[in-house]
Amino acid sequence: MQKFCSMKNIAFDKTGTLTTGAFVIREMKTFGISQEEARALLFSLERFSSHPIAVSLARELQNEKIIDLTDIKEQEGTGIGAKDFHGNTYFAGSYNAAAGLTEENSHDIYLIKNNLVVATVDIQDEARSDAKETLTFFRNNGFKTFLISGDSHQKCSELADKIGIDSFFAEKMPAEKLVAIETIDKAGGVAMVGDGINDAPALSKATVGISLSNATQIAIQSAQIVLMNGKLNLLSQAYLISKNTMTVIKQNLFWAFFYNVIALPIAAVGLLDPMIAAASMAFSDVVVVLNSLRLRTKKLR
Repeated sequence: MQKFCSMKNIAFDKTGTLTTGAFVIREMKTFGISQEEARALLFSLERFSSHPIAVSLARELQNEKIIDLTDIKEQEGTGIGAKDFHGNTYFAGSYNAAAGLTEENSHDIYLIKNNLVVATVDIQDEARSDAKETLTFFRNNGFKTFLISGDSHQKCSELADKIGIDSFFAEKMPAEKLVAIETIDKAGGVAMVGDGINDAPALSKATVGISLSNATQIAIQSAQIVLMNGKLNLLSQAYLISKNTMTVIKQNLFWAFFYNVIALPIAAVGLLDPMIAAASMAFSDVVVVLNSLRLRTKKLR
C-alpha cells in the first residue's frame, strides 16, 4: 500500500476491469452447423470457465440445450476445450486457437469442432461508467496509463481513445502480459489493476498488484490491494490513502528525530532533569499517536 503513492505508471486489464464484463452476443455466424447447435455447444463449453466473457455468455445462453462433454480443459489466454462421448473434439476461444484454421482474425470467439471452425462470435461490452473518471484522476496526478489486454488491436485502440489511455498492449497472452509489465516496471515501477486468471502473473510481478473484490480468487490472492464492492472508482481513494499515510509517517519521523536531536545534547551535559525527559518522551509519543489518528477524519486530497 505504501508503495502505491510512489508509482508513476499504472496498467489496467481491459475485460472486467475497465469494462463492465457483461458481454452479449452481437453476431454469430455458423459454417456447416445450425445456429441452435452452435449456441448449445458454446453454452456447454463456456459454462465450465470462470473467465468474464465465458460467465456472461453462459448467462445469456443458459436456456440452450446442454451437450454432455468430458475431458474439459481450459487454456489460459486461449479458451476452453472438451470432447463428447462420440469422440468429437470442441474448442471455444480466441483467434490464438484458430490461427492455423482460418485467416479471418476479426472475431472475438471461434468455435472449433474436430479442427474445423464451425462458428464465429462477435461480442460487445461497455466501458465502466467510472473508468474515464478514474483514468483522468491518475493522469492529472502525473501517472502514465497503460492498457494490457488479450483483445484485438482495434478494440483496445477504441477503448483507449474513449477513456483516455496513454499506451496499450493488445493481443497479449498471459506470459506476454508479464513481459509488458516488466518493460513498464523499468521506467520507475508500475501498479497493475486486473481481475482475471490471465492477470495473476502480471499482478504478482507488478510493483503493486491491485484487484477488484469480485475478481477471480487467484487474482485476489496475487494482489496487494483489493478494491471492495468491485468498484473501480475506489482506486483513486486507495491512492490518496497511500499518499496521506506516507505523509503522516514522514511527519511522525520528523517529530521523533526532532525531539531526540534537541533533547539528547541537553541531557548529555546534565541540563535536563530525568523527570522532564521522561515526560517529554511520553509527550512525543502522544503527538505521534494523535497525528496518526488524524487519518481517520482527514479529507483525502
